[in-house]
This record gives sequence, C-alpha cells and structure tokens, in this order.
Amino acid sequence: MSDTDLAYLELTEVGRLIQSGAASSVAVTRAMLDRIDRLDSDLRSYALVLPELALAQAQRADEEIAAGVVRGALHGVPIAVKDLCWMEGVPTAAGMALYADFRPEEDATVVVRLQDAGAVILGKLQLTESAYADHHPSITPPRNPWSAAHWPGASSSGSGVATAAGLCYGSLGSDTGGSIRFPSAAQGLTGLKPSWGRVSRYGVFELAATLDHVGPMTRSARDAAAMLGAIAGPDPRDPTALQDPVPDYLAGIEGGVAGLRIGTDPAWVAASADAETQRIVGAALEVLRGQGATIVEVGFPDVRQAVQDWFPLCGVETAVAHARTYPQRREAYGPALTGLIELGRSLSGLDYQRIILRREDLRGRVNALMTEVDLLLIPAMGFAAPSLAKMGTLGTDEALMNSLLGFTCPFDMTGHPSLTLPGGVTPEGLPVAFQMIAAHRAEALLCRAGHAYQRATDWHRRHPDLG
Repeated sequence: MSDTDLAYLELTEVGRLIQSGAASSVAVTRAMLDRIDRLDSDLRSYALVLPELALAQAQRADEEIAAGVVRGALHGVPIAVKDLCWMEGVPTAAGMALYADFRPEEDATVVVRLQDAGAVILGKLQLTESAYADHHPSITPPRNPWSAAHWPGASSSGSGVATAAGLCYGSLGSDTGGSIRFPSAAQGLTGLKPSWGRVSRYGVFELAATLDHVGPMTRSARDAAAMLGAIAGPDPRDPTALQDPVPDYLAGIEGGVAGLRIGTDPAWVAASADAETQRIVGAALEVLRGQGATIVEVGFPDVRQAVQDWFPLCGVETAVAHARTYPQRREAYGPALTGLIELGRSLSGLDYQRIILRREDLRGRVNALMTEVDLLLIPAMGFAAPSLAKMGTLGTDEALMNSLLGFTCPFDMTGHPSLTLPGGVTPEGLPVAFQMIAAHRAEALLCRAGHAYQRATDWHRRHPDLG
C-alpha cells in the first residue's frame, strides 16, 4: 500500500489494521506526521501540530493492543480536533489573536473522551475567528485541496481541509450556522451535526450557546458513527448535555433503508439550489428508492425568516460569550466578529423575544413534519463550493446568503441532527453534497441511511489529487 493509499483509508479501515496488528499505530502516525510536514505548509489546515504527544499516544496504543486491550474503533487512529477544544497545557486560540497564548488547565470533555477511546491526537485545526464567518486578519486561511481558488467552508475550515487532504483520519468540527456541513460539502466529506446537546460543549470555546453543536467530520457514515459513539453522552460538567444513554451507532449500521419514508420538498430545492445540486439530490433519492425507501413529497416551512433571525440571535449569544473581553479589547477583534457582536448588542429585548417565539414556532413545525417522514433529504448547500471571489460578495448578495444558509441554519435553530454526504461532482470536478435530517436523537438512523447510500455509491471515496 502506498503512502497516499494509506492516508486516504477510512478511519474504521485503518483502525482495523492497527487493532488487528497488521499495522502499528506508531508507523501510521509517523506517516501522517510526515504527510502533514510535506503538504500543510501550503494547505494551512493545522493551527498547531503535536508530534511528541501523538507519538506517545500511538506508542501507548500499540502496547495496549499487543496486550489484548482494544478500546474500540478509534484505538490507535490518528485524528485531530478543531482549535476551539481545550487541551490541557496546549495553546488553544479559537482562531483569535486575543487567545494566542491561552493554555487551558484541563481538557474539553470531547478531548477526554477521544483519549479514553484510544485515539491519537495529531494536533489542533485552524478555524475562523471564534468560529464565526471569517478568519482573523492575522491568520492565513486554510486552502481547499480540491481547488485553491474555491471556498473551503467555515468555520471548521481546517478540519475540512485536513480530513479531505489525508492529513488525519477524522476530525472534530462545530456547527452554529452550518460549519460542519459547509466544509464537508465543499470538500467531499461526511459530516455529522448531532442533535443539540448530544455532545457536551464543556471546554469548547462558545460562539452562540444555544446554537453551537460539536460533531465529527469524516470520510464515511461508518466513521462518523464511530466518532460520535466516542464523544456523545451526558456530562456532569455540561448540564445542557442530553441525559439519554448513547446508542451503539455501529451496531445497526448495516440495517439499510428498506421501509423508511424519506421526505423531499421539490419546490424548496428548485427555488434555492442550482441545477447541478438539484440533479444530485434527485440522484440520491433514486439510489435510496432503489434500496427500498419510500420517497414522500412534503412542504417544508419557509426558512427565509429563520435565516434573517439567525444573525441577530447569534449576535446576542456571541455578545454574551465575549462579554469579558468585548468591548474592552475591541482592537484585538477582526471586522466580521466585531460586526456580529455589535449587531447583538444593538438588539432590543422586544425584538429578541420575537425571534425566540419564531424559533420555537419553527422547531414545532419541523418536529411535526418529522412525524410524517423518517428522514428529510435536501441539499447541504445550494451549490458546490463557490469561488473565493464569489464569497467576497456574501454580505451584499441576499440570494447567495439564502442559498448558502437556507439549508443549514434552520437546523441549528431547531437542534435537529443532520448528516452531510458527498453525492457527486460538478463538471469542473468540485464535490457537491446533500444532507439528511432526522428527528431529535435519531443519529443512529442517519448513520444507517448514510451507510446504505455509501454502500451503493463511491463518491465518499473520491479525494483531491495531492500526491
């Protein structure tokens, strides 16, 4: 197996090699560190690489596995985490100049759980400032490995680039308005935004408390199931974490989609997605129909108000999250994050309450819809990764904004889980994705349906040509 072939294995595939003794974690980790050293000076996906820690964890994994102790699917597998997750004694900047020297005194719960699962942590991945829209002016943004002229997604840009480029076997991202789904869609990945509260947010830098979701970005639905199983569950340090027991997401993953009702709203898709994305959504529905699913036309609630509401709601919550340093340290903030916080600080209590009422109305309508179908299938974005020049017009192009956020931020507002899957490529070779939405706490069903789709297709096995 060539180094490139090794780098692009799925997380669960390389895990089986390591856990069976056919490969060592140390050797795989060294190969991954060498690849990072060779490619990431151009791709800029890592904020910080931790070679000594990674090799020590890999050595420990090899020793445990040799002694017959296998902790699970992640044992010995090199992964990476978004640099808003605390790691004890390790710089954790959250994409902010303000926190360049911050070294937490403890690990985030998700980091503890990954380490308990035996994962090898290669380093911290770059992100936009405080996980909002743009990178701080002092940071060179990560580059999309499929095309440097195209958007890599935000805010989990580094997580997407590293996973797509074969610089880790899986990563953690966060999603407040679409930031697991955007980079996953733009770079041909499988990204899982869990139900709000399914994964503890303790020790994860806050952008907007009731909108933030932490989840895996991987190469397959099976890999996403493995990572979610490691990080999900109650946490006494985060009282907002769901108390439900964590299912074995891998146990039922071969169950298929026969008999499932999959909803589609053709009018919504036609109004907000380009022709190529519409084609790929239709093709995905046909693949699932061919496996025994029933396709049901539904009418999804109008999302335009939710998109408009998302910005001031996120702004209020971000202003609260940054109250200790803003406006006192305003000079350390970039323009996009400053604008969001100022928007939140300017909102009246009456306007805020109106947003909350509309949010609860949307949540109720989506909950009702999800009693009519088992899954909803829609685009992840209304188009493939736009050019960086096109993204520069986002603030003044309402149609672009609605086509980008219209399929993502409503489900941050409602907290429903979503699985993003690659479904094709444009004539220019850029990945195009769709997403499936499920009822609250139904991540196991999402992983099962995603795996069924990926058994019948190979889009998730495509990768950029980096050598």
